Amino acid sequence: MQIATTHKNADFDAFASVIAATLLFPGALAVLPKTLNPNVKAFLSIHKELFPTHTPAEVDLGAVSRLIVVDAGSWSRLDRMEALKERKGLEILVWDHHLEKGSIAAAGGCREAVGATTTLLVRELKRKRRQLTPMQATLLLAGIYEDTGNLTFPATTAADAHAAGWLLERRADLNILNTFLKPAYSEKHKAILFRMLQHARRTKVKGHRISINKLAVDGHIDNLAVVVRMYTEILNVDAAFGVFSDPAKGRCMVIGRSLSEALDVGAVMRSMGGGGHPRAGAAQIKGAHPDAVEQWILELIQGNQQASVQVSDLMSFPVSSVGPAARMAEVAMLLRQKGITGLPVIDEGRIVGMISRRDFRRVRKESQLDSPVKAYMSAEVRTIEPGKSPMQAAQIMVKHDVGRLPVVDNGQLIGIVTRSDVMRYFYDLLPD
Repeated sequence: MQIATTHKNADFDAFASVIAATLLFPGALAVLPKTLNPNVKAFLSIHKELFPTHTPAEVDLGAVSRLIVVDAGSWSRLDRMEALKERKGLEILVWDHHLEKGSIAAAGGCREAVGATTTLLVRELKRKRRQLTPMQATLLLAGIYEDTGNLTFPATTAADAHAAGWLLERRADLNILNTFLKPAYSEKHKAILFRMLQHARRTKVKGHRISINKLAVDGHIDNLAVVVRMYTEILNVDAAFGVFSDPAKGRCMVIGRSLSEALDVGAVMRSMGGGGHPRAGAAQIKGAHPDAVEQWILELIQGNQQASVQVSDLMSFPVSSVGPAARMAEVAMLLRQKGITGLPVIDEGRIVGMISRRDFRRVRKESQLDSPVKAYMSAEVRTIEPGKSPMQAAQIMVKHDVGRLPVVDNGQLIGIVTRSDVMRYFYDLLPD
């Protein structure tokens, strides 16, 4: 058996080098130390199915015939590998970008002063024309970018840049790198986690143990996902959601993490206009109170079950409308007179469009006010049925960035519900 391992508190360069070694030596097991850098731990929590790893305790060291050490050269830096130190007949390979002589006597490998150990292994993978998946290329690029500061640190070499370019050609995803290659856990993150734990609450929804924590934060804070992940693990719940509101900007950042295969956090976040994977997701919501967001999350987990209050209870009727041939000047006057921001456009009893104040931004000349509404209206109209819940109306509004929904029953327009109607309903739910 052959294994690839690295130093304690492994960072992305160390982790990526281990994975690269398993690609370079097919059949080698990736053995990670117990302690990992928080960024790596967060990455693995989402992508562990793509990168199977083992702990030293899970490996029969007595069966190891080849040891591949990456990003380290001393036995003291490895996790629980002492049993191999005096093993006779053990082949040891060391790949390291640190030139200091360590205590591991290696029979092969590569030591060279480059920006990242991953670079050395990628160069060999390229030479041997090994195939990489986009996610493998992404992880290896993360290793190089982390130790070279995105190729800006003084120790960066041309070899690092060549390796990075080769990985980008293999569709390494920079969006994923931007998510995980950030300061993992600062004093600010520590303070936020402490505040969350002070007000932690657990609840059970459809058999899932979950926690939703609402917290006001001042401005944008990077990498809150790591805080939510730690919060989830500390509370030992199936899933946790952090609702981080910024009152000054009127928006909420929702971050979800799941430790259960039965609860798809990504699906919940996609329903809220965001995205993610089954174990992780996020969404940014504008103009919603944190308590309303919490209620929305609960309902989505429950399966979008219809609420006791329906859209028909909130909608306005009768509905003012205009025809497609109406002049823009007439519409402007109607909007002012009625104090509304938009109108459905009706042609022979069918909704053919929506016209709103936002559409008037394209009217740049006074002569254009004589143009018909059909020249400026939005032809793609989102509608909703009267029996749907306010939460489902909010979901459509957020997903498609619309401020009003015509309420249609059996093809007939019977009312209209606006973002203000929905938000007023949510605010009315709040205790005094």
